Amino acid sequence: MAISEKSIVSDTDTQYRALPPGSIIGILGGGQLGSMLALSAARLGFQCYIFDPNADCPAARNAARHMQAEYMDLDRVKEFANVCDVVTYEFENVPAKTAFSASQHSTLFPTSLALDVAQDRLQEKTFIRDRANVAVADFIDIQSEAGLIEATQTLGFPCVLKTRRLGYDGKGQTILRKPDDIHSAWENLKGVDAILEAFIPFIREISVVTGRNIWGQSASYPLIENIHKDHILHTSTAPAARDDGRAQALSKKIMDALNYVGVMATEFFELEDGTLIVNEIAPRVHNSGHWTQNAGCIDQFELHIRAICGWPLGSTVPTHTVEMTNLLGQDIDNWQDYADETGTFIHLYGKSEPRQGRKMGHINRIIKTTP
Repeated sequence: MAISEKSIVSDTDTQYRALPPGSIIGILGGGQLGSMLALSAARLGFQCYIFDPNADCPAARNAARHMQAEYMDLDRVKEFANVCDVVTYEFENVPAKTAFSASQHSTLFPTSLALDVAQDRLQEKTFIRDRANVAVADFIDIQSEAGLIEATQTLGFPCVLKTRRLGYDGKGQTILRKPDDIHSAWENLKGVDAILEAFIPFIREISVVTGRNIWGQSASYPLIENIHKDHILHTSTAPAARDDGRAQALSKKIMDALNYVGVMATEFFELEDGTLIVNEIAPRVHNSGHWTQNAGCIDQFELHIRAICGWPLGSTVPTHTVEMTNLLGQDIDNWQDYADETGTFIHLYGKSEPRQGRKMGHINRIIKTTP
């Protein structure tokens, strides 16, 4: 475990002593990540309260309480936060006003700064480059079609046009390969704020999942190699080959700059010469970290709970090499086949409608055990 020089508080601050079992953890968001956080919290003796507008959200089934309310109902957010010892969030599109309101009535980890940075690609890239001093793809803010034309002349083709907000799993982004692509791509944006990024000729996509607590102590898992299909994560395998620790160190620099508390994922492009370029950060537990659930070490969900509650972070050294595969849409219909596979663990999210491309669960296959 590495020790950072930066922290939220000093090690003598009595306000942030470790929360004892029985404390209440509030989670903004009731999806599958909230559900798995609640299960990990319950194993440690905590109670989880879920705040989510959907009556049948997956996390509600594994929590002590579910407050069903809209995220912008700030009176209910206040009521929710007031009964929680600490509040966290399971996805980065929680409205900033909601997170800030919660922080006024309880401790919020990660802080609203991390949420604010991650919600806007322009702010995210600028923060990582200028505040954390970590490399990202060249980028330009786009506010008009004329500005887009000028930006392509600077960055060249191919390049990637992305919405600044609410993009995930390939949504809100278009590869521009030639000047003729510009007009239609701009029209498809329908006037939303955008950013143009240089195209990165990567040889593989990798990520790192790291936990950091209020005293700046951190613990990282080994490098994760990711394969995407149709812009959606298909498999994550860890520990990945060629792990020299650089990605973990760069991730830690970003977390220190954010004074981050909790688990964060950092996604990288690796170039042929070994250069690492940050693609994006996710201020939460992450799809590419699901393999940790069956890796023989503390998983990412327990690591997040430990970090936000001030507990020792524990060991993130796996005893198994694991391949995680997402189950999308109708993939879930093959659950009996997965259940029959030796060394395969099934994690289903309890979602009722298996729409195409929707994450319904995942499986972890143990492909190697450390002697």
